[in-house]
Amino acid sequence: MANWVIRHLSELDWERFKEAFTYDTNAIEGSLVEAQEVTEILRKRQWPNDRSKEDISETYGVSEAVDYIRKTKEHVSLKLVEELHRVVFKNSKPFAGKFREKGVEVIVADASGNVVHRGAPSQQLKELLKELIRWYNRNKMKCPPLVLAAVVHNQFEIIHPFQDGNGRVGRLLLNNILLKNNLPPLNIELKNRPQYYTALQAYEKDHNIRPTLELMLNEYRALKKMLK
Repeated sequence: MANWVIRHLSELDWERFKEAFTYDTNAIEGSLVEAQEVTEILRKRQWPNDRSKEDISETYGVSEAVDYIRKTKEHVSLKLVEELHRVVFKNSKPFAGKFREKGVEVIVADASGNVVHRGAPSQQLKELLKELIRWYNRNKMKCPPLVLAAVVHNQFEIIHPFQDGNGRVGRLLLNNILLKNNLPPLNIELKNRPQYYTALQAYEKDHNIRPTLELMLNEYRALKKMLK
């Protein structure tokens, strides 16, 4: 891969990345906080009056979670997944840091009401996550880091272990794996949300990882331009 892909970020780069990632990863899930407002919230603690407390708290939460994955030594674990969810949603969701309870199932439908995804049955969540962790540990010395990160992220989204917040935790998990394998983080931009969802569908339906990898490489190119 090109040398710029493995260039480590300076502290200034990290701050710029964190603001961009916080904006995009929340906006993908419907947050109304604008990019400039994210900067004002994180740098100046200035809260826009017309934004919900939930959106503002999740702005702080994602930012804190990015700091967390920079410091933690864990690659993938149940504890890490739970903690990322807790950090992001501790002030906005009563189930922060807790996997779906037995009987709590997830169905995702499109605008027309067609079911596009069903989360794994609640009673199977922990065992499926443990199997994913075992897969990662078996393959982390064999597979390229981008493949490791893409597979874990996509499988995590298929399992859908939380009642809400799976997308944000999944993208943090993806970046944690990149960091632990000596690659810089990447940001899936709001403008690329359609491609992101298409890539997830390609993986879930056909086990096709290529669209996800192509999106990740495109986002690395965008990150390079942003940090010039």
